[in-house]
Order: sequence, then C-alpha cells, then structure tokens
Amino acid sequence: MELPTDSHEIVSDDDEIDYSVKPEFYDPILDEKDELWVRNKTKGCSSDAMLSCPACFTTLCLDCQRHEKYVTQYRAMFVVNCKIKNDQILRQSERKPRKGTSSTGSERDVIFRPVCCSVCSTEVGVFDEDEVYHFFNVLPSES
Repeated sequence: MELPTDSHEIVSDDDEIDYSVKPEFYDPILDEKDELWVRNKTKGCSSDAMLSCPACFTTLCLDCQRHEKYVTQYRAMFVVNCKIKNDQILRQSERKPRKGTSSTGSERDVIFRPVCCSVCSTEVGVFDEDEVYHFFNVLPSES
C-alpha cells in the first residue's frame, strides 16, 4: 500500500477534511498583532518574565522582577486579571534586631492578603502592606 505524500490526499479515520478551505480561526498576522499589543502595554520596558495563571493561562503580569533567592517567585507593582481577597489576612512574624542588641529584638507582624486569578480564582500569590504583589504560583515566560 502506498502512503499519500501530499497533505491534501490524507483522509482522517472519522471524516474527510477539506484542506482547500482556510480554517475559520486562522489569522496569519496574529503574532504581529500580539507583539504590538505587548510592546504598547510594556512601553518598551524589560521584564524578567510575563506571568500567567497556572490553571487557565490568563495573563497576570507583564512587568515583574524575579526574586533574588527564590527563583520561582516574582514581585510586581502593576498586574492585570488579579483579584485581592480583602476578606482574608495572612500574617508572618518578622524579627528585626534592635540597634546595638542581639537578634532577640522585637517582632512585628507582616500582613499579606491572598491574590487570585480573576478568571478562574486560582490563588497565585499575595499582596503586601506596601502594595506589592508577590507571585509564587504562576507560569513565567520570557518577555
């Protein structure tokens, strides 16, 4: 049996595919449109990554900075498609030594609020008192 070499001759097991008609959802200049949109949104600034929701792949941030120590974490000031859960508070004790004393100084609580994807409600990070977003459950991609 001779196999067809031309893609127009290939027939699927279920249905015949008409390759003479362009696919309905195909746009040959979509990549250029997307690149122009990103350039307009980022205004030419470079970012360590573009962040997406790990569950639904919705874009969450176009301009962020990677954490120096924890390379899978990012921080950002400006985000899209994010929702802060103002009804929940997360606290972290932070010990800061007093000047001239050992590390048995005073403790202060740092308050965070959970941040979720506004499309699918997946928790993607936290929002701190200084109005900085800290992302730890995201998909980064090179920008």
